[in-house]
Amino acid sequence: MKHIQLSFDKTLDFISAEKIAGYENEVKAANEALHNGTGKGNDFLGWLNLPSSIDEAHFRDVENTAKVLRENCEVVVVIGIGGSYLGAKAVIDALSNSFDWLQKERKNPVVLYAGQNIGEDYLYELQELLKNKKFGIISISKSGTTTEPALAFRLLKTQLEEQQGKDAAKKLIVCVTDKSKGALRTLADKEGLKSFVLEDSVGGRYSVLTPVGLLPIAVAGFDIRQLVQGAREMEKICGLETSFDENPAAQYAAVRNELYKNGKKIEILVNYHPKLHYISEWWKQLYGESEGKENKGIYPASVDFTTDLHSMGQWIQEGERTIFETVISIKEPNHTKIFPHSEENLDGLNFLAGKRVDEVNKMAELGTMIAHVDGGVPNLKIELPKLNEFYLGELIYFFEKACGISGYLLGVNPFDQPGVEAYKKNMFALLEKPGFEEETKAIKARL
Repeated sequence: MKHIQLSFDKTLDFISAEKIAGYENEVKAANEALHNGTGKGNDFLGWLNLPSSIDEAHFRDVENTAKVLRENCEVVVVIGIGGSYLGAKAVIDALSNSFDWLQKERKNPVVLYAGQNIGEDYLYELQELLKNKKFGIISISKSGTTTEPALAFRLLKTQLEEQQGKDAAKKLIVCVTDKSKGALRTLADKEGLKSFVLEDSVGGRYSVLTPVGLLPIAVAGFDIRQLVQGAREMEKICGLETSFDENPAAQYAAVRNELYKNGKKIEILVNYHPKLHYISEWWKQLYGESEGKENKGIYPASVDFTTDLHSMGQWIQEGERTIFETVISIKEPNHTKIFPHSEENLDGLNFLAGKRVDEVNKMAELGTMIAHVDGGVPNLKIELPKLNEFYLGELIYFFEKACGISGYLLGVNPFDQPGVEAYKKNMFALLEKPGFEEETKAIKARL
């Protein structure tokens, strides 16, 4: 069976193979700390063996719930922020037709998102779109009180009840939340809403393979069993028994940390496939929240090539040499498109006639990689044989496992996010939330 492949030969002009190999014991210790639960944040390791722990009953529960929403909804709105929506959107966008939203004949509902911002115009326009439409809600929040999703949920739940009636609306609302506590759990139990548990041991950015991601992905019509199977394969490949030379997550963690020690402070995730844009957005949250603490951490950025070669390409080629790139490449596209011959040849492109468009894209990928390495930018490459559920499952688990190892190499807790709370305290003080009276007084004095 083919698997995703990591190569880092185009970093070896900048760091030595011996230095990378020297991480073997340190990486082994980090991997053991994850599996033995002896490292920082060890109460948030529920994702580690998650793929192999999902049973048939759980698959059926998620699939049956998705079926109810698919059969009764034109639109399903996923309400969540950060990891509560990014993983689902990443997978759905990667697997969907690029112009799916324009299709008049549909087998599955359109999946839209709310609670990921506080844009009044966005919410107004969303609610206008949903008027006179059959829609459902998947509300994702451990607490049920996070401002952005809680605000969106109250608006949309009210609208759904007004349009469908309270009893009918109950069948079209699904909650993914804490097992026993929090506002959303209380509401789900009180009103008899269908719910799934997001275990305390799984943080939001590691939750794609829980109902947080699986339910929306199933609603969109994609094969969650294959997604999980890919993750299961990568769970084995990146396990404790695998040697450093055969463990891509271990190698990725080692290479990026060695580059960081050598002044490469920014990692740019590159794709040459527009469907992968939100994979990058999910990856940025995963690594940004996991590693960016104690005044340490590689800054995660991303670009969509070849589009951004005509904007960010100049900076990457000749800007400050504090960057490295990790390229996600798709070996074989799902469709074939041959470039045609032209008698006039006004554009001068007849030399491409008869070639697949993907061959042109691949030469742009290779040519850019060579140019950037020549310009002082180390490059890693992650190749997926195809863009499908199985290999996305592999990719997701690969990045999660590498992130845990990399955080331990960096010496931080990769499973908390204390810095996220700073803006919330200020926002609540400015909004004069009850209980924040002293903070309100202090911040107003500053202003």
